[in-house]
Amino acid sequence: MTSSSHRPANPIDVEDVRERVNAALVGFMDGQTALLGKVSPQLEPVTEALRDFLLDGGKRLRPAFCYWGWRGAGGPAAGEGITRAAAALELLQASALVHDDLMDRSDTRRGLPSVHRRFEAMHRARGWRGDREQYGASAAVLLGDLLLIWCDELFLNSGLDPAAVLAAKPMFDLMRTEVMVGQYLDVLEPVAGDSTDEGALERAQTVLHYKSAKYTIERPLQVGALLAGAPPRLVEAYGAFGLPLGEAFQLRDDLLGVFGDPAVTGKPAGDDLREGKRTLLVAHAMRGLPAAEARQLDERLGAPDLTAGEVAGLRELVARSGAPERVEQRIDELLRQALAALEEAPLADPQARATLLALAEAATVRKY
Repeated sequence: MTSSSHRPANPIDVEDVRERVNAALVGFMDGQTALLGKVSPQLEPVTEALRDFLLDGGKRLRPAFCYWGWRGAGGPAAGEGITRAAAALELLQASALVHDDLMDRSDTRRGLPSVHRRFEAMHRARGWRGDREQYGASAAVLLGDLLLIWCDELFLNSGLDPAAVLAAKPMFDLMRTEVMVGQYLDVLEPVAGDSTDEGALERAQTVLHYKSAKYTIERPLQVGALLAGAPPRLVEAYGAFGLPLGEAFQLRDDLLGVFGDPAVTGKPAGDDLREGKRTLLVAHAMRGLPAAEARQLDERLGAPDLTAGEVAGLRELVARSGAPERVEQRIDELLRQALAALEEAPLADPQARATLLALAEAATVRKY
């Protein structure tokens, strides 16, 4: 395993990945802004909202894993083509977040108004007719769809060898399918599932895998590898590394969603409890609480009239259940599993191994 003294201090910034991805997104959005400007000046709020949402300082974790999947497969450093292909993942992520915020009725994203709330506010400020909430929701659906279209456009027109893009496209499409069906299962669980039954843990695990774990780390790595012409052995090794690491990443997010500091997360404290997310953390909490308290958590989680005091009370129930400790233990186990797989992966470049190790730790060891 790579010595800690040789690990990059800021893994997403190694080889200027974040800066180059940001520049690729700016260039792409410049072109799209000009295109929409020719359609109608009324689309200016659309391009402004999308630019703000895309360029407001996201972590760029998915492009980083795509890029280092490429480098680990022998792809050359600092190429414009791989940067643009990796940046396409940020458009997919932005699309998912716009829709996710609407489905979860979230007021904020990264400390700013969510897209549907932004367009609601514009409707209100301009004194327009009709239902402002419906207008905000409609705008968010359409803008999220536009971002999804654009992610395909940027990926296909990255400038990489068309044969390489064609080889990676099925994995790229699979990733998009997986995240959408994972989102659906996440929406289904609060209305159709019972968080106290025997199948709750398994259902939460399925949502975790498909909504987040695969799409955050495993598939971006594999897409990058396939763009570089990686052999099947390396693609499989990236799966053995990326899936447990992606699961650990999401489990950390679940903890942050209940116990996170709003100054760090950009979301109100306990936001996952307000939104009624039936995460693995919640499923473990149900198992660890007495029956009456488990039922209270199940019934009030995501209730439309949930008060701030009740959010604090539900957070206390989750804390007392022992679930946070179980999730922390599972994160440690998954990280060890991922790092063991990385150690065995047949990477073409030692810098890629060191950076992937640092990225793994950055993705899972995040403060509350």
